Amino acid sequence: MTELVPDKPRIERATVERIIRRAAELQAGDRDIGDGLTEQELLNLGLEVGIPPALLQQALLEERTLAVATAEQGITEWLTGPKRVAVQRTMLGDGDRVQAALNHWMTDAELLTVKRRYPDRTSWEARQDMFSSLKREFKVGGRPYRLARSMEIVGQVAPLEQGRSHVRLLADMSNTRKSHLAGAVTMAGAGGIATAIGITLGVALPVTLIPLALGLLTGFAVARRRRGQVEQVQTAMEQVLDRLEHGEISPPPEEDRSKPSTLERIAGEIRRNLGV
Repeated sequence: MTELVPDKPRIERATVERIIRRAAELQAGDRDIGDGLTEQELLNLGLEVGIPPALLQQALLEERTLAVATAEQGITEWLTGPKRVAVQRTMLGDGDRVQAALNHWMTDAELLTVKRRYPDRTSWEARQDMFSSLKREFKVGGRPYRLARSMEIVGQVAPLEQGRSHVRLLADMSNTRKSHLAGAVTMAGAGGIATAIGITLGVALPVTLIPLALGLLTGFAVARRRRGQVEQVQTAMEQVLDRLEHGEISPPPEEDRSKPSTLERIAGEIRRNLGV
């Protein structure tokens, strides 16, 4: 055979992935999995078909993040955006060190405070003290502190193989959805009331319908504006993962160091901004 027609042509990457995926489906089909498998049973099945546990665990974690992204479907999500957004990344780094660095960044740079600690994850919420509120209001340091808009941020660091970790961040933004929907309903309702009053007073119908139309359009704009905020929060979480991945975030040197008082923190922040 000539070089143009090789004896054993190379199989393209996309084709290889389909073949491997199909072979795994056929292998799994030989087993009776009933209504499903537990996580440990899934890992055991992966071992039988020759899939390393670290890769299978990574795929499992990524699937959970994908499930969050595709869970909501409907007119409300189309109008205002999803209730929750999630990002994930697999990176180099010991799990404990990555977790410590992540918590330090969230509490120190993002102005969040720990809400709950679970065995496998930590959740944060916006700090409500005077210093944090002022810093967010005036965007001290030129940062928008977008993660503080969420009702809750959940971070999970799962160690994979030696020196690698899977990091997942999930933002619960149901609070902003409620507020934007309430604002949209208020604007549309105000337009409807104005139209009803006009009809009662005998105003010409084309003129009377103008407030209703304006109310609906304004309400639609208020609801749709939230989609931009959701994208900003998602981008902010991706930026946190970028910093983690490139080693720009490190654990605090002393985990048990006492925190300064609010006045001390304000004074320190003023000194840093003035370059003193």
